[in-house]
Amino acid sequence: MKLGIATVPVSLVCTIWAIYFLDLILPLHLNAHGIIPRTTAGLVGIPLTNFLHANLRHLISNTVPLFVLSLLLSLFYRKIFFEVLIIIISCGGMLVWLLARSANHIGASMLIYGLAAFLISYGLLKRELIPVIVSVVVALVYGVGMLGGLLPFHGFISWEGHLFGATGGVFAAYLFRKKSL
Repeated sequence: MKLGIATVPVSLVCTIWAIYFLDLILPLHLNAHGIIPRTTAGLVGIPLTNFLHANLRHLISNTVPLFVLSLLLSLFYRKIFFEVLIIIISCGGMLVWLLARSANHIGASMLIYGLAAFLISYGLLKRELIPVIVSVVVALVYGVGMLGGLLPFHGFISWEGHLFGATGGVFAAYLFRKKSL
């Protein structure tokens, strides 16, 4: 069965919303399963953290960028879509687990920063027309606004998740730079 370009991006967004409301209806306390650095329990958070959100405002702020950036990835780099997601989630998550401050790191922003960093850096590394155009558009729309999220301005925001998610995105771009898409 061939999936449509928007199928996975829509599924990602629907999943984060479903998990949020499921946790509201059934007090499962899912947010406790984020990435908690250097703990055994925190390892479970590496694949889960992107689906967990502290509150409705947090969820809403991640919805549009997650959809738009994953849609761009699906539209232009469909062949490597899942590999890029896996690299960002695993690389970013492991770096948060290893190096971040002791806190419970949750939210899709690690993945969002990773997607933006991939889309920007892939165009710079590939130096082909379409990837460069995608890179410039993403940098103009998201780049400047995201820079502040890479620095420790707010104690309640996982700037480490942002930074290490972006690191995972750049790493994925580097890995795929020579692959013909």
